[in-house]
Amino acid sequence: MTTPTDPAPDPQTAELAALPALDLDALRLRWRRLTRRPAPLGLRRDLLARLLAHAMQTRAYGGLPRETARLLDRLATDADPAKALAATRPGRGTGRPSPGTQLVREHAGRVHRVTVTAAGYLWNGTTYASLSPIAEAITGTRWNGPRFFGLRERGGPEGSAPIARRARPEAQP
Repeated sequence: MTTPTDPAPDPQTAELAALPALDLDALRLRWRRLTRRPAPLGLRRDLLARLLAHAMQTRAYGGLPRETARLLDRLATDADPAKALAATRPGRGTGRPSPGTQLVREHAGRVHRVTVTAAGYLWNGTTYASLSPIAEAITGTRWNGPRFFGLRERGGPEGSAPIARRARPEAQP
């Protein structure tokens, strides 16, 4: 028995649950009604049921965005998928700022500057492999370093938002 607070049952769920019990001819008929084309030839019953379930869900709930489908096609055909993926995210291929970038963060009334180098992150004369140990040393608690320095979405208690400034060092003569 359903109560007024229970959500209405999804009719799609019942249709999907019935697919495995259908024979091959019934599946082909459902395919033709849904797609207005004949079912692909040579498919086993279980595979046709899965394809039909996918087609039903895509029609009911929507498919992948066109841009995502194109990206997946490129990744599937590219010789170096990691390189193709990095090319889709300009400036974010390595996931870190360029060497020479200064990250500035004020915490507890003190301004902290971290310089991005090819070897890591330079803070107080020491090079660190990541930003998280620097953030922990500054605050005394564990932090996600990129979030602490404003490289990811802001979070945390009010007033702890990072200074959103990345400055390139001035040109050396």
